Order: sequence, then structure tokens, then C-alpha cells
Amino acid sequence: MDWSELSQDEINAFIKKAQNGDSEAENYIVSQNLGLIRSVVKRFLNRGCEYEDLMQIGSIGLLKAIKKFDSSYNVRFSTYAIPMIIGEIKRFLRDDGLIKVSRNLKEIAIKANTYRENIEKNCGREPTISELAAELDIPAEDLIMAMDSINSTQSLYDVIYQDDGSPVLLIDKIQNVNIEDTNLIDRIALKEVISTLEPRERQIIMLRYFNEKTQCQVAEMLGISQVQVSRIEKKILDKLRKRIT
Repeated sequence: MDWSELSQDEINAFIKKAQNGDSEAENYIVSQNLGLIRSVVKRFLNRGCEYEDLMQIGSIGLLKAIKKFDSSYNVRFSTYAIPMIIGEIKRFLRDDGLIKVSRNLKEIAIKANTYRENIEKNCGREPTISELAAELDIPAEDLIMAMDSINSTQSLYDVIYQDDGSPVLLIDKIQNVNIEDTNLIDRIALKEVISTLEPRERQIIMLRYFNEKTQCQVAEMLGISQVQVSRIEKKILDKLRKRIT
């Protein structure tokens, strides 16, 4: 039976059997999702780890997703599994000491922080990732990697600073970042989880993160205050985080 031809109820039934100790159901789910694991593993090749090892680690992430999945999450199993597979592989690479930080990355990060501080001082705002990348004349994805190399791990939903009493999250600052094919999986997962939002919630997310509107612009379009947009947006992001992690 082909996994792609199953209805969501049938998929949920197989997952429930696996969660109740049915090894045949568990093996079937894993075998039918090897393509999903491969698509994630491709993002982590050429980092000093064999393809087969990454596939095994990715399979562990999939097994954890099977164990923890709940149909009440209102998302497809693949949407739920992808972040868990990615997280498992990242933990393995980090714990095995395979993630190295070059001097060049550190130098880029230091320059970026210096420029960011100048913008904050002179303009009273934080620059976007795109602005920093343009100033340093490097791809935005290289800048993100460099900045991450000297910072402790942060959640996209961490508060960076308070804007007139409204929290500004790290995810607010990641704009206009053109990740290539390696980000396709994330876009698919995001698209699926966004489709579960209410119409107004989807509208706000689309305006903010796809049409690149500021909170003030969104507030004007919707006839509400910027503070209200900030509060609504935070609730939506919290909802998305719970559904995709």
C-alpha cells in the first residue's frame, strides 16, 4: 500500500498502531518515509559525516516523530516529522564535534555586529539581515551562518528588544533571506501549517512575512493599532511554533 495514497485518517491509524507497539506498522511508516529522510539528509552532506550515518540518525528522528505525533495537532505527519528529523541530525553533528567555526565566519560576524550597532545608534533601529548582507557584500545565508557561529543557540521566537512596549522577535529580523533549494523542505512545512490558520491570521502572516509589510503598515490596512498587530502576531507565531515543533 502506497503511503501517498492513504487518507489522513488511515495515516493516523497506522501511527496509532505503531505507538501501541505494533512493530510492523512502525516499520511500514519508516519504509514509506525514507524519501522524506533523504530529502532532509541532503542538507547536511559534506560535513564530515557519511550519508548512511545521517540516514540512520534521520530515521531516529522519524521514529521520535511517530512516537510523539498527535492527530489533534491538525497538521500532516510529514509537516510534524521534518523539524524532528532536522533537529536529530543537528544534535548529532553538534555533539559529535562535526560543526566547525572558521576564523573567516567569526570575522564576518564581528563586522556584522559592528555595523548593526552603528545603525542602531544612528538610525534608532536594527538593520535587517538583508541590509547587513548588502553592506558586507556577502549572501544573506552566509551572514546568518556567521552570526550563528558566535552566538548561543536562540529560538526564532526569542524577544530581541522591546519596541514601544511591544516585543520584537528574532524571526522579525530574518527578512528577504533567499535560501536556495536546501530550504524547500522548510517552505513546504510552513505552507502546510499556515493553511491551518484562521483567515485573518493568515492575512497578517502573509502581509508581514511574504509581502514584507511593517507592523505599522499592516495596522493601517486593517484599521487597528500597531500594538494590536504586534500582540496578534505574537499569538499567531506561538500557535505556529506549537504546531510545527
